[in-house]
This record gives sequence, C-alpha cells and structure tokens, in this order.
Amino acid sequence: MRLSRRLASTTVAVALVLPLSYEAMTHAHARVHTATAQAEPREPFGADCRIGVTGSHVTAYCHNPYPQTDSVSLHVECARWWDLDSDGSAVEAEPAQTVRLTARCWKEVGSVWVSHQREG
Repeated sequence: MRLSRRLASTTVAVALVLPLSYEAMTHAHARVHTATAQAEPREPFGADCRIGVTGSHVTAYCHNPYPQTDSVSLHVECARWWDLDSDGSAVEAEPAQTVRLTARCWKEVGSVWVSHQREG
C-alpha cells in the first residue's frame, strides 16, 4: 500500500509540472517566430502553375503575376521503371506572362511538378 501512495504522489507531481514546462516552451518558441517574421518581409514571388495530364502527355501553364522573372522547369516521373523520367529545360516566365511547358512518358505518368528559380 505504501508503494502505491508514493507512485500516486509522484504521478500527481509530474502531471502538475509538465503543463507548465510545455507552456514555457511554446511561448518562447512563438516569440522567436514573431520576431523573425517582422524582421524580414518577403516579396511575393513565383508563377502560378496549372498542370494537366492526358494519358501519357503532360501540359503545364504557368502565369507569373509578379514583377520579378521566374524561371520554371517541368519535371515528370513516369510510372513504369523502364520509361525515362524527364526534367525540362528552364523557361523564363516574365512579369505578366504565361508560358506553356510540355512533356510525356511512353506509358503512364507517375508524378509531375514544376520547379521555380528567381532570375537575377
């Protein structure tokens, strides 16, 4: 009986201390993010891309609404192991311009994405 009372009092003590330490950690962490977010405002960047897959053909339309040029590349992973994946060459999407990117697989398309890079 004596062991269970010690265990119970220890459990209660730990249960009371844990929420306090968790709250202290989250408040300190939140202050760091708030200060960083205010210190460096980011300029909006990056073309908005819509990707369509029809059978084995992939087409992406990327529109850049921002004043800085965005260099976009289309990347395609084919579903079959013997089908070659492709990484398209970079195309510059100037401000207020829409560019079309295309690629294909021999058979099914596994996954598709567009990468973005700032131009000087």
